[in-house]
Amino acid sequence: MSQPRRHSLILQQIQQNGFVTIDELVEFFGVTPQTIRRDLNQLADEGRIKRHHGGASTESSTVNLAYQDRKIWNLEAKNRIAAALVKMIPDGASMFINIGTTTETIARSLLAHHNLNVVTNNIHVASILNAKEDFRVIIAGGEVRQRDGGIVGEATRDFINQFQMDFGIIGISGIHSDGSLLDFDYREVRVAQAVIANSKQVILAADHSKFGRSAMVRLGNISQADHLFTDQEPPPEIMDILREHQVKLHIV
Repeated sequence: MSQPRRHSLILQQIQQNGFVTIDELVEFFGVTPQTIRRDLNQLADEGRIKRHHGGASTESSTVNLAYQDRKIWNLEAKNRIAAALVKMIPDGASMFINIGTTTETIARSLLAHHNLNVVTNNIHVASILNAKEDFRVIIAGGEVRQRDGGIVGEATRDFINQFQMDFGIIGISGIHSDGSLLDFDYREVRVAQAVIANSKQVILAADHSKFGRSAMVRLGNISQADHLFTDQEPPPEIMDILREHQVKLHIV
């Protein structure tokens, strides 16, 4: 069994049971304890589980990692995703860009473009893109979250609903095995739903650590995306959904 497949099944076991022991996983997979320890340590380093003596549990589904930690988490993968994604954005295009460190990385990669029109509820994205004189950057109104510069709330959602854009570029906190897109703040989720509803094409950007990661609010489903940019092949369950709904997969 490949390591990505084993990781996917480990995450399923943890999600179903809340906590699993090394001995249980050794018996389930028929591998050595050393192999399971390496798997758990890697998943913990990626922030997908909490490591405990003798086993592992789900990470918090109610509190996201600190913003500064998320900025450097899987940064190399985010850079590769951003570089590939912006190639499908033509000069002169219009787009929404939502909250997240991945979308901030994408914003930096867009600086080589020309005459873009951007609506965002991310203060950091607005600041990055405002450096280009030929860009038109519109920032949504609403409540500013101090922890990460995201703008959320009913006013933000209503603002987004005034526009119809060529692209909606979406970052996400977690993707469940059933394809559910997950996040931590219901206010942010409602804004992201408005972005999806008002975009001609929805582009989801998510590095591999988002697959199987827990968060308590369901945003929608991966089947609503037109494109998925990621750095590793998704788990088999997700691949089935992508094929069924003709979501174009880009592995960078």
